[in-house]
Amino acid sequence: MLNDGHECTPPLPEFLFEAQNLLAKSEDCLSHLHLIRNDEEAINCLLVSLQRLAQAAASHAISPLYEFSLHIHGLLQRTHHPLDLNDQVLNALKSCLTLMAWQLELIDPNDGQLDLDNSEQVMLIEELADQVAQNCSCTYPGCGN
Repeated sequence: MLNDGHECTPPLPEFLFEAQNLLAKSEDCLSHLHLIRNDEEAINCLLVSLQRLAQAAASHAISPLYEFSLHIHGLLQRTHHPLDLNDQVLNALKSCLTLMAWQLELIDPNDGQLDLDNSEQVMLIEELADQVAQNCSCTYPGCGN
């Protein structure tokens, strides 16, 4: 849930520093997955980093980043284990992380606002969802098979 204004939140510069570190960690995990596909430790690292990024964004009421991180995390979390992170899925994830990095740069350092059209987020989430569904061989509802 997004911050309702009653909780003490860390200052925005601390959030930006933390978010950049979490995004860098996510990108490192993704690079590792390009080298050692489906490495469970790298997958877990990516999931934890995305979840922490979503939580940090929620605590600062930065909805676009919160929702985007949460969607990506959810898509990866719902799939079967072990995940089949082929080149198409990894490339879709890379596109999502690249957009997140760009969004972090656009956050107003004075008030924490991130006003943007979410159409690119929606497009990338749909692309990732399609790739995950195409590469899923489970019978989990919403899996695509």
